[in-house]
Amino acid sequence: MCGIVGFSGGITYKQEIVNNMMDLMIHRGPNSAGSYTDDEMALGFRRLSIIDLADGSQPMYNEDKSIVLVFNGEIYNFMELREELVAAGHTFISHADSEVLVHGYEQFGGVELVKKLRGMFAFVIWDKNEKKLFGARDMFGIKPFYYSILGEDEFIFASEIKSMLAHPHFKRKVNKDALLPYLTFQYSATEETFFEGVYKLPPAHYFEYKNGELTKERYWDVNFDGKEGTFEEYSDLLDKCVNESVKAHKISDVPVGAFLSGGVDSSYITACLMPDKTFSVGFEGENDKFNETNEAAELSKILGIQNIRRIITADECFDAFPTIQYHMDEPQSNPSSVPLYFLAELAARDVTVVLSGEGADEIFAGYEWYDETPMMRKYKKLPQFIRVAAAKIAKALPYFKGHDFIIKSSGRPEDYFIGQAQIFLEKDAKKILSDEYRNGERVKDITGRIYDRVKNRDELTKKQYLDIMCWLPGDILLKADKMSMAHSLELRVPFLDKKVMKMAEDIPSKYKITAENTKYVLRHAANRTLPDEWANRQKKGFPVPIRLWLREEKYVQIVRRYFESEFASEFFDADKLIKMLEDHASGKVNNARKIWTVFIFLVWYKRFFIDFILPVYN
Repeated sequence: MCGIVGFSGGITYKQEIVNNMMDLMIHRGPNSAGSYTDDEMALGFRRLSIIDLADGSQPMYNEDKSIVLVFNGEIYNFMELREELVAAGHTFISHADSEVLVHGYEQFGGVELVKKLRGMFAFVIWDKNEKKLFGARDMFGIKPFYYSILGEDEFIFASEIKSMLAHPHFKRKVNKDALLPYLTFQYSATEETFFEGVYKLPPAHYFEYKNGELTKERYWDVNFDGKEGTFEEYSDLLDKCVNESVKAHKISDVPVGAFLSGGVDSSYITACLMPDKTFSVGFEGENDKFNETNEAAELSKILGIQNIRRIITADECFDAFPTIQYHMDEPQSNPSSVPLYFLAELAARDVTVVLSGEGADEIFAGYEWYDETPMMRKYKKLPQFIRVAAAKIAKALPYFKGHDFIIKSSGRPEDYFIGQAQIFLEKDAKKILSDEYRNGERVKDITGRIYDRVKNRDELTKKQYLDIMCWLPGDILLKADKMSMAHSLELRVPFLDKKVMKMAEDIPSKYKITAENTKYVLRHAANRTLPDEWANRQKKGFPVPIRLWLREEKYVQIVRRYFESEFASEFFDADKLIKMLEDHASGKVNNARKIWTVFIFLVWYKRFFIDFILPVYN
């Protein structure tokens, strides 16, 4: 696990620039650093040592140094690839997984190499002979990759946007089109970022940059085609597949632990891994809804594992917000980022690698949004054309009891489902924004181009596909990477594995969601290892008491100061923000998530555009 940076162009003091870029993400790789520069290219690398502690430094080269690699991530099938490449005549000088990328590029070419990889990765190869940059990001988007084209021959990339700010030709500006959709999604949901001119390489894509031209292509896509088989057969195969994935993901030369909540996903991973230590956090207060550490401690005791846990206070959270948003790079208002930051801090005291349960809900259908109530199942016996017509009528009418039921029962998620979060309705977001920031891309256009790729598939497949393409990389995996790397901790996600995904694609929808529960086949597989209580527990997510905090005067005043700030008025109608805050604080309505989403944006803006100090070049 590392951080990578680089840029092209004829600027003369490349080494100083690349050093400054690396320094801004030293948390991603505190163990060592390396760089490469020539007349046309500069590459930088910060290393968190996990495998081959002595010889895995980067940049890494082929025999004649015509191929130069910087790589962030882990390749779990590197030993098989290494054997294949050695048999083909390649000479290895290390036992690091990164070296298979160098020789694999030589042997197979970039595109075919990427298709062979099993792992989480973002890497770039400078091919000196071809004068070409080749890069790729893993199939799920576990590892981040940002890029920008600054000028005719200046391509710049980094694992974190903040590193790009150290380049003297980078112009730091807010992307005015990013704020409107963010207020609905709670995260940056397109390839654009909140920094003007900075883009994300989408998951499952590779790119080539040559002669000032950038090309991008997708190398993998989800296909939930479902294959015949009995429920027990799939349950048995899935259990074997998850256990094999955990075995592959625990390969490390440093200590490995596990994040553990009370839910089935992290519990299943923990039971397969059987680490020495698990880590859990919860929030102080009388309400157990916000504290699953007791369940985590109980399961750890049953499994004979030491559980290390911590209770977080509201004061600690509010104090940490600027730091959390600094590490996030972009505003992201999922409240679970907060406990995840403290959880990673806790684990990093004892281990360098943790396994976690992200991804199971998306690929095995675990979210409540995917399920149907008994009443909905009855209603759906009506022909779809009738339900679609009823939904259109309902949308045109003022809100009434049963309004949402009729729309969500239409069988057309593309008409209402934008993923696992919907904070502001688009029309309501525009009401609080200043004129300059009302012109972002429409929410339906963002989701529409994703739905178009599965327009003839069933309702569940459409929902899962949207979440895997949008919610998973934009929210779940982004915060997992950024919050863990903030503490120099490598987080691995065994459910988001090439082989596990193939298994998930084969499982028929009828085995994923039943009248009994969501992700039913996964729970059944997990029940081979876990007690009934953990295998069948309803999903809680990572609950955070923001609704309660935002009714305490101390924290209301913190938010109010941001809402009343001079810089807030550039983006928002301050009077409407204050009204929204006061209505919530008084208990009149629950505006917690809306307040939180605006507040987080303003914390982010202050951290990057007011408090951020840029390096000075003479």
